[in-house]
Amino acid sequence: MPADHRTARPTGTRAVSLPALAALVTVVLWASAFVGIRALGEHFSPGSMAFWRLLSAVVPLTVLMLIMRRRGSGGASGAQARPWIPRGRALVSVLVYGVAWFAGYTVVLNWAERHLDAGTAALLVNLAPILVAVAAGLFMGEGFPRHFVIGMTIAFAGVVLIATGGSATADAHADWLGVVLGIAAAVLYAAGVLIQKSALRTVDALTATWLGAVAGLVATLPFLPVAISEMADATPGAIAAVVYLGVGPTAIAFSTWAYALARTDASAMAATTLVVPAIVIVLSWVLLGELPTGVGIVGGVLCIGGVAIARQVFVRQAPARASRGAKRQARSSGDGLDESRSASPTGRR
Repeated sequence: MPADHRTARPTGTRAVSLPALAALVTVVLWASAFVGIRALGEHFSPGSMAFWRLLSAVVPLTVLMLIMRRRGSGGASGAQARPWIPRGRALVSVLVYGVAWFAGYTVVLNWAERHLDAGTAALLVNLAPILVAVAAGLFMGEGFPRHFVIGMTIAFAGVVLIATGGSATADAHADWLGVVLGIAAAVLYAAGVLIQKSALRTVDALTATWLGAVAGLVATLPFLPVAISEMADATPGAIAAVVYLGVGPTAIAFSTWAYALARTDASAMAATTLVVPAIVIVLSWVLLGELPTGVGIVGGVLCIGGVAIARQVFVRQAPARASRGAKRQARSSGDGLDESRSASPTGRR
């Protein structure tokens, strides 16, 4: 019987470790983007920065797509070969999410950070999980479990504490235009998450990220003339930073996000991003000299704790302590359903 205990625990841990790791990589890289955008504001205009960021993302994503395509066609049967471009409703969903999130959100956030410090921008953008949670509960059948509502409430209280506690230096600023733009970025972010969640039912994470980035790049082409002139005047450090924004927070982070989102509820993933403001404050402190206050630190702790509750980080350990009979019954009735739900988003509909 003790052997049963040992085999049950690692299996459950493996089932959640990769999506959780992908979510962690995503939030750290996205947090670094807020700081990078603010630092680059004096070198690139909002549209120009979005264009170079997306171009820097599309190049490595295309190379990765070519590698995966060649590897997949090497010894795979015809049934396994997937088309490069999805069709029908899936294609429309990916294109709309790409324009809304990769292009619209990026341009609006870049614009907002000309009027807001990085920490305030991150706080406003993280109103999006509230919008995602409500929409996912109402329209995607994910509901409002008690643990999620409690965790989201605690995390949002942390966000409010960070906002009231402050984290910026004296030269940081925030005006009404920046606040409106920050809220608009949150709306675009929420819309992108929900549309992407729908697309990931039939499109794999890498294809969705690559095609979405291409759609976003095409949508930012009107900024190309300005982008070229600003790039000619940019310093090597600024060029390296905008390339990093494309490779790290865009190519890598959006891929890890899509991977985790395909295996997790949209509302739970959105709740995970509530830790971003806390990470932004730490990075701003180290890189930009923005010192967090004590209230801000408490808010960051509440954010992380709320996300842990919303994602049931602690509850997942409980089955290991349950009685053998209860575990056996849960394995036969619920575990298979849980596995199919986390492995395949189509199981929800």
